[in-house]
Amino acid sequence: MPEQQSLGRATSGVVGAIRFAFGALTAVALGVQAYHSASEGRSLANFFSYFTILSNCSMTVVLLVGGVLGMAGRRGVPDLLRGAVTLYMAITGIVYAVALAQYEALGTIPWVNDVVHRLMPVVIFIDWLAVPPRRPVRWTQALWWLAFPLLYLPYTLIRGPIVDWYPYPFLDPREKGYGHVVISSLVITLTFLGVGVLLVWAGNLFRERRVVQMAHADKG
Repeated sequence: MPEQQSLGRATSGVVGAIRFAFGALTAVALGVQAYHSASEGRSLANFFSYFTILSNCSMTVVLLVGGVLGMAGRRGVPDLLRGAVTLYMAITGIVYAVALAQYEALGTIPWVNDVVHRLMPVVIFIDWLAVPPRRPVRWTQALWWLAFPLLYLPYTLIRGPIVDWYPYPFLDPREKGYGHVVISSLVITLTFLGVGVLLVWAGNLFRERRVVQMAHADKG
């Protein structure tokens, strides 16, 4: 048993170091892009109004805090918080691949674009599966994950006419009208729900497998 506990602490330290490294990478990417945007005279308020940036910021905090706690041998951030940022980053990756990759990212540094849109959505999803929730995630709990995107939509639509700027073409009513925005929002909402269901199912499935493996290890 002491050997297993030592192995568990060592594994927690390794996972913590990996999380911290990816969190630091994303923090650097966001910082470099924010500085680059500001130096070119672009609004930082607009920069931090992208769902992508807000999702990456929240994920960065979770990874850095979780990394430090893991390396210290302590319990990491709550799994529901991990699940939330995993959902937001998954949607970031999916929406970028499906709807935004075709648009030229004006002023975005290419390697930063790759980090926030391509690399980190995959990394955080793997993290969710590799270190599944300690307790089963209930569907009612996971519904809280939708709070942020549901608040982001009215924020964007209210702020847009005031500053005459929208972060994404599918949320911009100036050319195709609000009907297009409504349809796009419904599609994205359904995508949130679908991906959220997948994350809950996968997290609980991998948790059950981990429990079975630990039970077999204890018997051995």
